Amino acid sequence: MDEDEVDRIVAAWEHERPDVDVSPMQVLSRVSRLARHLDHARKTAFATHDLEPWEFDVLSALRRAGRPYELSPGRLVAETLVTSGTMTNRIDRLAGRGLVERRPDPEDRRGVLVRLTDDGRSRVDAAVAELLVHEA
Repeated sequence: MDEDEVDRIVAAWEHERPDVDVSPMQVLSRVSRLARHLDHARKTAFATHDLEPWEFDVLSALRRAGRPYELSPGRLVAETLVTSGTMTNRIDRLAGRGLVERRPDPEDRRGVLVRLTDDGRSRVDAAVAELLVHEA
């Protein structure tokens, strides 16, 4: 197998610090580099469809929910691992772009559901197809 940049970095550390175990770098440095490549591929795929990565995350959570493609804001928080304040801002921005809409929750008069619009659905479907091409 050919030596790569990570192998050279690890060898240099082993030479300079033979007293420490640098073997975790063999895996974690590669994971970190791979994550950067994947992040770039995601941004490129989403930009093609005029989406930011955070927009894709919210829209894809709604799309994966299945018909009628709606979730509560609390469920979106759990799906995307952001704070409720951040999610409120994201929903506002997506609604402003016509990609989602809010509607009253028929099961809870105080609650709201966030629903994917037709434009939001077609955009997230196209973006996920593009992403899979980049990832393949």
